[in-house]
Amino acid sequence: MAEILRYDHVEISYDGRPAVRDVSFSVDEGEILGIVGESGSGKSTLIRAAMGLLGPAGLVTRGDIWYKGKNLPDLPAKELRPLCGPELGMVFQNAGSSFSPIRTVGAQLYESLKAHKQADRKSFQFQALDLFERLGFEDGQRILNSYPFELSGGMQQRVGIAAAMLLRPSVLLADEPTSALDVSVQKQVAEQMLMIRREFGTAIVLVTHNIGLVRVMADRMLVLKDGRMVEYGSARQILEDPREDYTKKLMSAVPGLVR
Repeated sequence: MAEILRYDHVEISYDGRPAVRDVSFSVDEGEILGIVGESGSGKSTLIRAAMGLLGPAGLVTRGDIWYKGKNLPDLPAKELRPLCGPELGMVFQNAGSSFSPIRTVGAQLYESLKAHKQADRKSFQFQALDLFERLGFEDGQRILNSYPFELSGGMQQRVGIAAAMLLRPSVLLADEPTSALDVSVQKQVAEQMLMIRREFGTAIVLVTHNIGLVRVMADRMLVLKDGRMVEYGSARQILEDPREDYTKKLMSAVPGLVR
């Protein structure tokens, strides 16, 4: 598989203070990379940097983020904007909060599609309903006609995945996509993201504190602590035989069930 995304010795700072230091990794086409670590370790900052979502205080101060031969931090906004959506998709931690509460889901998804490519209502309906069916919605038309607050948290999260996938991006950046969801819905979301990889060949960068999710989904794994790389490599190898003390502590913090 060909490499599609690569971070080379990336440092990211907020107001001049480094939050991520010297992080390097790559993602191949169709691969799933799981990024794990404690809260505040820099996980979300890493993927937001690729899409220029660090805010006015954030800046990539060193290193490169390469996507198909383009160094993303060096691109002016007018060149980065067309990549965000059609090439790089984003699923936010609380997808419901990324939608306007006073417009229907269908209106917002249609606007997002039209912003990046020509589409009429009929073709949009066909694409959206097909994607909703793949994501397990039994009545896709009802979802399109609903306002975000009329949907459960799990449904909002799946709509967030649909919004990101509507433009068929090559890379899906998922920021804690299962947080605040109950276990059964977490399972559904994990299965649907695996389906996206299988059906569309989408590479996924999965930011999570849920080790179980990484165990089920990831091919490779990156462990972060205080903005620095602790361990990086095969997810199976790291999960079964971690080398670093911090990773071992992280693994031991996963609750187990005792009969």
